[in-house]
Amino acid sequence: MFLGTTLPAALTLTLALAVEGCGESTQPSAPTAETETTAAVEAIRPSRIISFEIAFMTHLEMNLPEQDVYIEREAGSNEVFRVTTGDNDMKAPLYKTAVAVKHDPFDPKAVGPHPKGEALGMTLGQWLKHRGTGTYSYRDGVGHLKLSFEGLVPNGVYTMWHAFMALPPTTPFSGTLDLPLGARDGSESVFTADANGKAEFVHSFRPGLQMSDVWTTSMLAINYHSDGKTYKADPGEFGIKSHIPLFVMLPNRDDIQ
Repeated sequence: MFLGTTLPAALTLTLALAVEGCGESTQPSAPTAETETTAAVEAIRPSRIISFEIAFMTHLEMNLPEQDVYIEREAGSNEVFRVTTGDNDMKAPLYKTAVAVKHDPFDPKAVGPHPKGEALGMTLGQWLKHRGTGTYSYRDGVGHLKLSFEGLVPNGVYTMWHAFMALPPTTPFSGTLDLPLGARDGSESVFTADANGKAEFVHSFRPGLQMSDVWTTSMLAINYHSDGKTYKADPGEFGIKSHIPLFVMLPNRDDIQ
């Protein structure tokens, strides 16, 4: 997907940790080899509660180009460019690309030009209204996300992704590992905005989210599907059918243990 290399001040996370005796927890579905391994690891360390707040951000708020929406800087050119911090016309119509474009938030040349595709049906100002906040908690091997979104595309189809990027990023950028949150077939990652562009995403899963570490930046991101379809374990063609409006980098695991 995208993203910077460290947690900025704007992404300060409120962390609350507690270590206590065993208690009741959300029960997972039928065990697998993966969950049995996780349970064995949890058995050798104290039961604990981890909880922190999450605030999603746009790429522009991270001083990065928007990766999957484009503007036409010269009318009739049939060329489009990724939106950057220098693009301030909130009424500018957004476009798709004619071909899928890989994410590359760090190379200035990747801003464009790219072949112009169809109109996305919204302005830059509307796109930047995407907002998302919530909490992540973890107890006894079970992770729980409770998230609220607004400013979404009314009745728009979205999916939630758990993504990983090398730290520091490779040069040239090699991309990210993108996994649908929950079931690996993507069936638990889908949510839809209501007519007012609002949505809730509440989900429990085992094992919990993997935090960032010295080698990897771990993230959550939402993916807007402009064609109204989802693609199981595949995010879809970025720039044509799939567009990332918001993401959040997760804290380093050493900071919350």
